[in-house]
Amino acid sequence: MIRVLLVDDEEDALDLLEILLGQLGGIEVVGRYVNPLQAIDALSRSSVDAVFLDNQMPGMKGMEAARIIRQSLPKIPIVFTTAYAEYAVEAFEVQTTDYLLKPFTIDRLQSAVARIKQSSSDAVMQARQSEQVLPTIQCLGGFRIQLPGGGNKILPWRTKKARELCAFLIHHEGKSVATATIIESLWPGHDLNKAKAYLYTCLSYLRKSFADHNIPFVIHKADQGFYAVWDGMTVDVAEFEQLLGARLSEGETDERLYDKMNQIGKGEYMEACDFGWAASRQLSIKAAYIQALRRWSALFRDKGKSGLAIDSMQRVLAIAPDSEADGRELIKLHLEAGNRTEAHRVYTQLEQTVRVQLEAELEEETVNLFQMAKKHADRQAR
Repeated sequence: MIRVLLVDDEEDALDLLEILLGQLGGIEVVGRYVNPLQAIDALSRSSVDAVFLDNQMPGMKGMEAARIIRQSLPKIPIVFTTAYAEYAVEAFEVQTTDYLLKPFTIDRLQSAVARIKQSSSDAVMQARQSEQVLPTIQCLGGFRIQLPGGGNKILPWRTKKARELCAFLIHHEGKSVATATIIESLWPGHDLNKAKAYLYTCLSYLRKSFADHNIPFVIHKADQGFYAVWDGMTVDVAEFEQLLGARLSEGETDERLYDKMNQIGKGEYMEACDFGWAASRQLSIKAAYIQALRRWSALFRDKGKSGLAIDSMQRVLAIAPDSEADGRELIKLHLEAGNRTEAHRVYTQLEQTVRVQLEAELEEETVNLFQMAKKHADRQAR
């Protein structure tokens, strides 16, 4: 429903225009005025989608009224209804949506209404595009708050501890954390009074930084501690864990989910941040990712998508290069696909990793697998 306001110094003209608009349907006349000043005042108090405005009116010309309306409502569609064609150029200057010469037909009016709808649609689209894109919180591959506006702009931190405090509150996913827990985690072994002073200083730094950059991140005081709320901002690790926990049926191999999981999961949780309190969750997420990749690999293999099955296991070995069971699975996949050179490369790399990192030799099952494949290849070569 389009809400319109009608302005004309003749009541008969207002009646006719309202009747014609009613015949078109989908239009609600929310006001009709013979005095343009009253119409302008009403616009400041009402929700209106468009204005139909006569030009020749006593006291104030329609063109003057249009300029005043444009100052407060620069995007609202304005349609002139006038018997004078000579004002069309001036009307164009104030960016009117249409210019109807009286007497006009219902078809011509319908054309003007169509322009109003298009103008309103364009305005909504522009408003959506101009809405502030919220920052994003990234916990994988490090910790940072990505600022909107393009490029690689990230929120600067006043101190390292202010950054860690922000990460710690996000780590607790909006739940209240006792002051004693925060101090024990971030300032272990410090004098309690000094640690509290450090905490409140960091809180002050964070609040100012968020305000300066218009970030909707608010830290609240709770009974025994603090909690954070980041209204509308996405956290990559939350989305990643949701993808890792997705239940996949035997027939479900939506590659978009697989690609999205790998795109988000670039790097470990709080990687290289040296946050001791994050270590347990870091290991948990890594294990869940490996398990998810194994599951995807099995699904892809059952569907005959050997390339994706191989890709999944290669990602597993990139995370856990000394996992011999996964290495064997990757060797098998390469052999099944006829990639003997790649199978040999995986075997050699796995052997070297196990010797260097574990100071051990490959398991007999791994050696036998490769030797059998090699003998088979030799027989075929003959």
